Amino acid sequence: MPLSAPPAGSGQPYLLSASLDNARHLSSLLRAVHFQDHATCFATANGLRVTVEDAKCIQANAFIQAEIFQEFAVQEESVTFRINLSVLLDCLNIFGTGSLPGTTTALRMCYRGYGHPLMLFLEEGGVVTVCKINTQEPDELLDFDFCSTKVVNKIILQSEGLREAFAELDMTSEVLQITMSPDKPYFRLSTFGNAGSAHLDYPRDSDLMEAFHCNQTQTNR
Repeated sequence: MPLSAPPAGSGQPYLLSASLDNARHLSSLLRAVHFQDHATCFATANGLRVTVEDAKCIQANAFIQAEIFQEFAVQEESVTFRINLSVLLDCLNIFGTGSLPGTTTALRMCYRGYGHPLMLFLEEGGVVTVCKINTQEPDELLDFDFCSTKVVNKIILQSEGLREAFAELDMTSEVLQITMSPDKPYFRLSTFGNAGSAHLDYPRDSDLMEAFHCNQTQTNR
């Protein structure tokens, strides 16, 4: 069972409070976007979005819906703060990345607002650990405004199959070339490494494809 709410005392009430039966579920989601040390967190009534950017050209988002939490409460329309994601992951895994059968790490997460730390209350096997992580001024993030009327090509792929495809790529290639086309080769991944050029082609009816909408041939590197 998740931890009960810690007392807020006479100070400022918590703007964000959430609880999870298993903190490792949150840790797994955050590791997927952990390619930079810092992340910006946005909490609304719909859930928690964690955004990581690199050099204003790459952005990754992990969205944890409110329904995933056993309890999720936001007292304002939105709550935003920046945090060291590496430290947050270390705290979430403070009892280790694995656990004994039948044992989970319960999590209670609280944030009072601007200038206050993010507080984590973790409990496993009757042992409770309290972590306080300093929050920072959130940075202005890129707004990837993809207007649906201007989308030329759109392909949705199964992530597991794409991960296996990436494992076969020639890592000596300095670039990865992606080709999308309404005709053959449909979807192609190309590398140009020490051993020469290599191409991985996937037809539009491949099991890897969840959706395939291509209006014209497009190649990007």
